[in-house]
Amino acid sequence: MDHSESSQCASLLYSHEDQARIGDLFTAQVITFKATGQIPLKIGQPHKVKFLVVFIYSFVIISQTFFVGMLFLKTSYDMLINGKLEEITDAVTMTIIFWFSTYAACYWLLRSRRLFAFLQYINQYYWHHSLPGLSFVSWHRTYVLSKRVTIVWTVVCMAGTFVYGLQPLVTGVRVLPLKMWYPFDPLQPYVYELLYVQQLSAQIVMGITFSNGSSLFVSLVILMCGQFDVLFCSLKNFTYYSRLRANFELEKLSKEQAELPTYLDDELNQYLYCKELLTDLSILEHLHALQPPKAFPAALKSGVEQCVHLHRFILEACKEMEELFNPYCLVKSIQVTLQLCLLVFVGVAGERSLVRILNLVQYLTLTVIELLMFTYFGELLREHSLRCGEAFWRSQWWTHTHISAIRQDVLIMLVNTKRAVRLTAGKFYVMDIERLRSVVTQAFSFLTLLQKLAAKP
Repeated sequence: MDHSESSQCASLLYSHEDQARIGDLFTAQVITFKATGQIPLKIGQPHKVKFLVVFIYSFVIISQTFFVGMLFLKTSYDMLINGKLEEITDAVTMTIIFWFSTYAACYWLLRSRRLFAFLQYINQYYWHHSLPGLSFVSWHRTYVLSKRVTIVWTVVCMAGTFVYGLQPLVTGVRVLPLKMWYPFDPLQPYVYELLYVQQLSAQIVMGITFSNGSSLFVSLVILMCGQFDVLFCSLKNFTYYSRLRANFELEKLSKEQAELPTYLDDELNQYLYCKELLTDLSILEHLHALQPPKAFPAALKSGVEQCVHLHRFILEACKEMEELFNPYCLVKSIQVTLQLCLLVFVGVAGERSLVRILNLVQYLTLTVIELLMFTYFGELLREHSLRCGEAFWRSQWWTHTHISAIRQDVLIMLVNTKRAVRLTAGKFYVMDIERLRSVVTQAFSFLTLLQKLAAKP
């Protein structure tokens, strides 16, 4: 398929249920990253002024969690000398949370140019629906789902940290939400109010920063799984595509389309997110009239080549995603392991007030959900990437192997279908369900150790 034909098909809607191509898939994700200083803002100012404004904004946002992390570090040191074990674990838990928030913000800020280029790469080359055929799948559903995941998870994380910060107002006690060391009396007039606002702001920034990495990870996995669905439908129907390009016999094709199995009768679980729909052949007939027909071997080769190119795009996008996320996931695994252990211990051995228990359960729930997001969706992408071979066999490609023009492309596709996509933590661990089990096991091993230490006189 030449460039002009590709452009026409890209802007074509196959039926009234098809959706138009979207120019920017990551608007919601980029907004949350910019709000927390992890992607520099774009402003129309001279280069030096722009750099200064962007630097100041990112510094102000990131410094909120950094300074709280520094104060908690001093608090943890003091507790190690004079505090009880419950107070030590409480301080260390908050230290880990705020230091990871600072790490995450700095990590994405330093890699923001590469991240932004990666998102633009997906925006430019993704397929929003499959090759023309008797049926098709549209990618729009995965876009809507990824956007909803980002918005809902960001709101949940922000609300969770915000509610934690409202504890003093709920109890009616004049204390700060975060119990940490200050070199002065934090409860004196005006100073208390200022510190309260600063702590609440730092907690909200921390919550959004936490949500950014996991929501982007899940969004990218959903979008890539949607691309695999588009590829599976293209592989399944590329023979029909070749016939449409070679000799458009509307009456015969319409009869075959009427005999296609319905969504409920067809093989279940062919697609993860997308739904296969019937094509309006009258639209394709109009496109066919604008283009010179191809010989069947040439049309078949064109269809296979496009499937190979789409699969290569998906594999390259997943490879870049792995390069971007594997350092982040390594630190995230360590942070979640320690945080899970400490939160459970503090909840078991610490203060028994209702508000405190609710806050700890809330933080624990968010931690477990975030761990599930990384491991479950990592497993989902790996398993889905191995199903290319199943989709390729549905096309009955072997009936066309006498056409020498497609043999090399078929071999390339068969080899590529054996390549599983793996997202790792620092190249050490694969982010899958096994990693979830490992993190939980390690966390409760540390918990048992802490309980034994607490039992000693």
